Amino acid sequence: MKDIEELADIQLLVDTFYGKVRQDDLLKDIFDGIIQDRWPEHLEKMYRFWQTVLLEEHTYYGSPFPPHLKMPVNEIHFNRWVILFSETVKGLFEGEKADRAQWQGSRMAEMFLSKITYFRENNLTPIV
Repeated sequence: MKDIEELADIQLLVDTFYGKVRQDDLLKDIFDGIIQDRWPEHLEKMYRFWQTVLLEEHTYYGSPFPPHLKMPVNEIHFNRWVILFSETVKGLFEGEKADRAQWQGSRMAEMFLSKITYFRENNLTPIV
């Protein structure tokens, strides 16, 4: 196996991962309910996000957190997301960027869960 090196690798990672999400009993209805028929648009956004994070090619612009605040998710969902994401990375790649992808995915899930919990417990809305 090789490391994540180019956009084609990011696309393979994202497509494979979201293929698993769309089959997962815990996550599929949440994602399909929110994304609906906009999967190509969502996948393009995820390519740009991970291209920016892992390849340091700045193609993603936006605030990834606010859309997640409205999702009906909790710690169980984030844990499952991390498991699927890590399994996908490990199944396709190995190396420094693959390790970073796993770390970044886990870190992002932890941060999003913490922020979602804070906003919900305090009945707050983020300033975008």
